[in-house]
Amino acid sequence: MLEYVSMRILFVVAAVLAACLGLWTLPAHAADGDAVIYHGRITNIVKETHEDRIGTGTLQTIQTLEVQISQGPLKGQTVQVENDISPLKLNDQVNLVFSTDDQGKPLIHSVGFVGVYRLPALGWIAVLFAVLVCVFGGWQGIRGLASLAGSLALIIFALLPGLLHGWSPVGLSIGVSALIIVLGSYITHGFNRTTTAAVLGMVVTIALVGTFALYAVHAARLSGMESEEALYLNISNNLNLIGLLLGGILIGLLGILYDIAIGQAIAVEELRRASPEMPAGQLYSRAARIGREHIGALVNTLAIAYVGASLPLLLLFYSGGHTVSQTLNNEIFSTEIIRTLVGSIGLVIAAPISTAVAVAMLKNTSFSGRSGNAHPHVH
Repeated sequence: MLEYVSMRILFVVAAVLAACLGLWTLPAHAADGDAVIYHGRITNIVKETHEDRIGTGTLQTIQTLEVQISQGPLKGQTVQVENDISPLKLNDQVNLVFSTDDQGKPLIHSVGFVGVYRLPALGWIAVLFAVLVCVFGGWQGIRGLASLAGSLALIIFALLPGLLHGWSPVGLSIGVSALIIVLGSYITHGFNRTTTAAVLGMVVTIALVGTFALYAVHAARLSGMESEEALYLNISNNLNLIGLLLGGILIGLLGILYDIAIGQAIAVEELRRASPEMPAGQLYSRAARIGREHIGALVNTLAIAYVGASLPLLLLFYSGGHTVSQTLNNEIFSTEIIRTLVGSIGLVIAAPISTAVAVAMLKNTSFSGRSGNAHPHVH
């Protein structure tokens, strides 16, 4: 058995390593239809100057770099570019953007600096994460990685193309969220009544939160144009930005929602195992007690996570002399507040809903074998 599990762990680690190597060797992607991006290595710093940044008194480093291209039809050739983003040193890897001719071939004399090439660092960190999950999580960790891969695939190959093709963002986000919940839950926790109870609780919660999020966004009169990315997407693709905002709220809720729903379903199962004769009402109240403690921690986690993500913007407004009310009323922060509150409401209602569904499904169920490995059976 240990050899079998070890082989499965080695197989997943090998697959992750292969995927990372594949990402590093992907061909250049189109930047805007008339350009391609390749990475290269800095072989020489021709010149480095320090200039005043738009009259602010802050010095900005500007470098003239020679870069040897590392991929594509121009591989091995050297180009010269100007970097005014952040200081770099010899042998640093960078991304370059090339204009293309009518046949799509890159023009070596039409090149610009994009930024640092970060995929190698992202790759080894991702491999470290996968290895730690496999070593300490065992087979359950491997299933979790498979669930994560499936969730990302649904977002990349179903949600994003659907949004770009003009499908209803709310309906599409709820549908993709439901698929992520169903596939992720059964892959990670197996096909049993406890998992099914958690899945039903999450799907009901997502549907309710989606409906409420629609009301909350319209009540706050959010436009969905709080970021430059949203404005660019609206100009280039004519998207429904309010729907896009709603979809982001629902997808962002999934991770923590999954945690609380599975936790409540497992709590009901364990209480049922410990006391098979416990009445349904008492089973619910005891499990709900666990849920209340869980809610307190998760709501705080969710709020702090959103504050952390918005910290640079918050600091910008704070340093600009805005009052608290002015800052909160700004659409950028109003959007994050709505996102946090709607997500927190989802967590609050997920606990009782998941607990009630689990009690209803498991109250007449008998369990054989030891906890965590047995399959429930109905009398």
